[in-house]
Amino acid sequence: MSIRTVPSAPSETTPGSEPAAAHAAAPGSDTGSAAARQGARKPAKRPRRGAPTASKVAVNAVLLVAVLYTLMPLTWLVIAATKNHADLFGTAGFGFGEFHLFDNLRSVFTYDDGIFGRWLLNSLLYSVIGSLASSLISVAAGYCFDKYEFRGKGPLFGLILIGTLVPGVVITLPQYLLASETGIVNTYWAILVPALVNPFGVYLARVFSEGYVPGEVIEAARIDGASELRAFRSVSLPMLLPGFMTLFLFSFTASWNNFFGPLVMLNDHHLYPAVLGIYNWNQLVVQNPELYSLAITGSLVAVVPLALAFIGLQRFWRSGLSAGAVK
Repeated sequence: MSIRTVPSAPSETTPGSEPAAAHAAAPGSDTGSAAARQGARKPAKRPRRGAPTASKVAVNAVLLVAVLYTLMPLTWLVIAATKNHADLFGTAGFGFGEFHLFDNLRSVFTYDDGIFGRWLLNSLLYSVIGSLASSLISVAAGYCFDKYEFRGKGPLFGLILIGTLVPGVVITLPQYLLASETGIVNTYWAILVPALVNPFGVYLARVFSEGYVPGEVIEAARIDGASELRAFRSVSLPMLLPGFMTLFLFSFTASWNNFFGPLVMLNDHHLYPAVLGIYNWNQLVVQNPELYSLAITGSLVAVVPLALAFIGLQRFWRSGLSAGAVK
C-alpha cells in the first residue's frame, strides 16, 4: 500500500518579502500612520453654549446690581458735596447744581477753629497706631499658635475662636467700666487699648503662618544659631508681611469706622474721631441747618483715607513672599 503525499499550497510570498497587510501596517510608514490617524479621529461634538451663556449673563447681572448698590450712595455723596445749601434741597438727589465743592471744603476745615482737622488727626491716630499694634500682636500670637506646642494650646485657641463670635458692641460697656476703674476714660488710651485685642486677627494670623512660613525655614534659622525672637523678626515676619498688611487693613477700616466705642468712652469733643464729629454735626442740624452741608462734605472727606488705604495696600494681598523658599 502506497501513501500519496499531497503537496501544500505554495505561499503567495517569496522569501525576503513581507506580506502586504504587514507592509501596510508597518510602523513609520506614511500609509500606516495616515490610517491610524484616520481611525483615531472621531467627529467632535459641538459644545452646548446655551447654558454657559445664560449663567454668565445671570452672574454679570447680579454683579452689576451689587456694583450699583455699592456705588449709588457714594455717587450721591460726591454730587451732594458739590452743592450749596440751596441747591442741596432745591435739586434732585442725583441732579447737579452750582459747583461749590471747594467752598464747602473751606467751610468744613475752618468751622469752629478747624475742629474737623483735629478730628481727622484723631482718627489717624486711633486707626494707624492702634491698627499697627493690634496687627503685630495678632501676627505674633498666630505664629506662636502655629509653630509651638504648649500646655492648654487647644482650649486657649478655642477660647479665642469663641471671642470671634462676640460682637464688639456687646463688650463696649464692660470695657467702659474697666476703663473707668483704671482712670483712662475720656483719653486717647480709652480707644487705643481696647483695639489691641483682636481675636479674629489671631485666627487669621495663624492661617497665614501655616501657609506662608514653612517649618523647614524656621529649623534652618535655628541651626544657624538664631534665637526664637530673631527667627520671628528676621525670617518669619518678612514672610508674613502680606498677612500683616491684610490684618492692618481690616483693623484700620474697623477702627476708622468705629462709632459706638468713642461715643461711650469720650466726652471731650477735641478727642472725637471724624465719624463721631460728623455725627455731632448732624445732631445739630435742627438748630443750625447750614451744618447739613458741612456734614455731607465732611463725610466725603472721611471716605478718602479709606480709599487710599485700599488702593495703596492691595498689592500686598497678592504677593507670596515665601514662594520658592523651600525646594
